[in-house]
Amino acid sequence: MPTPTRWFIKTSFVYLALALIAGLLLAARSLFGLTALGGLFPVYIHLLVFGWLTQLVFGVVYWMFPKYSAEKPRGSETLGWWTYALLNVGLALRAIAEPVQSVHPNPFAGWTLVVSAAIQFCAGLTFVLNSWNRVREK
Repeated sequence: MPTPTRWFIKTSFVYLALALIAGLLLAARSLFGLTALGGLFPVYIHLLVFGWLTQLVFGVVYWMFPKYSAEKPRGSETLGWWTYALLNVGLALRAIAEPVQSVHPNPFAGWTLVVSAAIQFCAGLTFVLNSWNRVREK
């Protein structure tokens, strides 16, 4: 298994655990009336969808899709690492700014959300660029 794939998949497991913890906190919030956790639901969804599912899919695709060429079977390893870095930086910024913006709306947190979304968009583009030519007819 290639190193970027291991990083994608292991990181996805970390995000799954974090999402499950966030889910427990959300349940505790409704049970105990903890209003301080008001902005946690969007973080929970992003941890599940982008942190766990998307990252797991990216790692498996990087590993299992048909070979790009004999010299570069998985396309560009550099683009693979850029995808990993951008996805995780964008998700981390989102996980920090989303609750802040929800509880104490301010321009800095709002713009941080915009930047985090743009970074995650770039992660998706680098993934597509690196994987596109691996999807072809026999």
